[in-house]
Amino acid sequence: MHFDLTALIKSLGYIGVFAVVFAESGLLVGVFLPGDSLLFTAGFLASQGILSFPILLLITFLAAVAGDSVGYFTGLRYGDKVFKKDDSLLFSKDHVRKSQVFYEKHGGKALVLARFTPIVRTLAPILAGVGKMSYRTFLLFNLIGAFLWAVGITSLGYFLGNAIPNVDSYILPAVAVIVFVSLLPTVFHVLKDKEQRGKIQSGAKDLLKRKK
Repeated sequence: MHFDLTALIKSLGYIGVFAVVFAESGLLVGVFLPGDSLLFTAGFLASQGILSFPILLLITFLAAVAGDSVGYFTGLRYGDKVFKKDDSLLFSKDHVRKSQVFYEKHGGKALVLARFTPIVRTLAPILAGVGKMSYRTFLLFNLIGAFLWAVGITSLGYFLGNAIPNVDSYILPAVAVIVFVSLLPTVFHVLKDKEQRGKIQSGAKDLLKRKK
């Protein structure tokens, strides 16, 4: 993944970084994009002088804010139609249901927490629009979340790149850790759900029976 992301960032530059962060922040097509690992890798490349760190921080922050805003207005305008769609490769009613539960539980701060949760971070701003949250309130949490996520993870990649000798030898494990940590909230949420635990246990038992 590291080499693919590095090649992508080097070939597409700031435009590519902006496009991925923007899409993952509020467009359904961005659900499966590697936002966390891309931000970290871009920060690392900036530490090596391949990208400008100040410019990178600016475009990732703006992309995150703009993407969430587009998601919000999409939900506000087309929410009912969007969530009546059948399941497809880029859309899952189950993802929507989980995101709604997440959003209802955490309220406005869900927009900040969702930044660090794959899939949920794409759907949360759309759900805010569907729920007709005040845009002023939405924008506040949008700005905070964008700063903590986009600027925070990019800065982490940059400062580790400068602080650790021969950091390029560790970039792949570091990206793997970032991806793992970003998935923890989703895993925790699934394990807390009694129904989901039952499905996992049932699937494990079926797998063991087949092996026997």
